[in-house]
Formats: sequence, C-alpha cells, structure tokens
Amino acid sequence: MSISFSERLLGLISNVYEISAKSVSFWESFQPPEDISSNGHLIEWLFYYTTYVNLFWFALVVIGLFGFSFLYSQKRHKKPVYTHGNEKKHLFITAFIAVGVFLSVDLVITKVSSRDMKESFWNFDDSGDTVKVQVLAQQWAWNFRYAGADGEFNTADDVVTLNNMRVPMGKKIFIQMTSKDVIHAFYLPNARVKADAIPGRFSKLWFDANKAGEYEIACAEMCGTHHYLMKAQLTVLTQEDFASWVNESQSMAIATNDTEDVNLRWGWKWGSK
Repeated sequence: MSISFSERLLGLISNVYEISAKSVSFWESFQPPEDISSNGHLIEWLFYYTTYVNLFWFALVVIGLFGFSFLYSQKRHKKPVYTHGNEKKHLFITAFIAVGVFLSVDLVITKVSSRDMKESFWNFDDSGDTVKVQVLAQQWAWNFRYAGADGEFNTADDVVTLNNMRVPMGKKIFIQMTSKDVIHAFYLPNARVKADAIPGRFSKLWFDANKAGEYEIACAEMCGTHHYLMKAQLTVLTQEDFASWVNESQSMAIATNDTEDVNLRWGWKWGSK
C-alpha cells in the first residue's frame, strides 16, 4: 500500500496549521494529553512520582552544593581543612543517601511497575467481546485490519483502513502488530500505551477508551528520513456507531476488495507468534 510523499506532506502541513490555530495557555502546553483509558492513571502516577522524587534529591544536592560553598568559603575559613571523606561519619552519610535513593526511587519504581504490568497491561483478554485489530507499520504509514463476519483475518471480508483506527467506547481493544520494513513504535498518547512494531515478529498491547473523539497515533521510534510523517488518527466511536461503521465497511470490502491485490492481503492468522 503506497502513498505519495506530496500527499503525506500536505496532510502534515494541514495538521500543523490546525494545531497552531488552537490557543493554548502556557500552563496547558506543559500538560500531558487527555487520558481516555482505564489504566492511563497508572502510568501518570509513576511518571509524576519519579519526577517529584528525583526533584527532591536534586534539591538536596543543590542545597548541599551551595550551602557548603557558602559555609566553608575562604571568607569564613582562612585556613583550609583537607579531608579524604573516609571517616566514619562521611561513610555513614554516603551510605544513608545511597540507600535512601535506592529505596525511594529504584525499589518503588520496580515494585509498582511490575505490579501494574502483571495486573493490568499484560492482562490480555482474548474473549469474543474484545475488538481485535491487526496493525502493519511501514514507512511512512499505519495500516489497520479488522476481521469480517467470518471472524477470520486475511479473508475477503476484512475491513482495511489507512492511518485511521476506529474503535468503540467501553470495550477492550486487543492489538497485534508487526512491521513491513524497519522498527516502528505504535504510540497512543491518550491511552498511555506504546509497543514496538518489529519486522519478522508480532507484538501486542491492549487498551480501552471511555470518551468518544479523535486522538493522535504517533510513531515513537526514529524510523527513517520521513519519520515525522508517521502520524495516524484514533477515532473513538459509540458502540452503535462503531457497529454501523463495521457493517457498512464490511459490505463495501466484500464488493470492492481485490483478492489478488497483495497490498490488501498483508494480514495473518490471529495469535501467530
């Protein structure tokens, strides 16, 4: 599936113009994208915790640096005192700081992230009520495939879209992905999830969306010269609108899909490793 460079460039220019036309306050420009998922707050908590704890230790270092520079300046101590920092009190202070940093940063991050990955992000649901989507990344586009009424992928009734992934509200979206050429990273900022699309293997992730609207899909991996063109759209619909779109698109696919077109037959059997 090919798309001309000029078409992609025009689309990018229009997106930049649309973004620049929106008035955003200085404070809003520093805020993360709106979280529309059930588990996004877990990522946000970890991010803010890491930021604030590191700022705390950084502030202590800065206070110590400038504080000792002031207290032990030449003006206050004409005769310098030399030390190698190997006295017991020095070793105790160093050990106390090292243990404090390890417990407050490394241990907490490892424990919380491991718990969240096991209980949430790696808790895949392959039941019939889950919406399954196959994703093929390529330079410089995202291809999406939905199984048709037969429930099988890579058949004549599949719905295939380019740079627009449509999903329903209130349902789990299970994604399997691979890449046609180089490593890409499928990133959903509004769902706080990301996974690499790697040639020759399949990756997976899941998310849900609780608010209808249009959101950004980005490539978070430097994938080549025109990496900046790797932008797609996540369209969240009500379940009724999504079902209507699937039925309409499926009928159109059956009527128009060319079974000999290799660009449309890039899918695979669901669950392939």
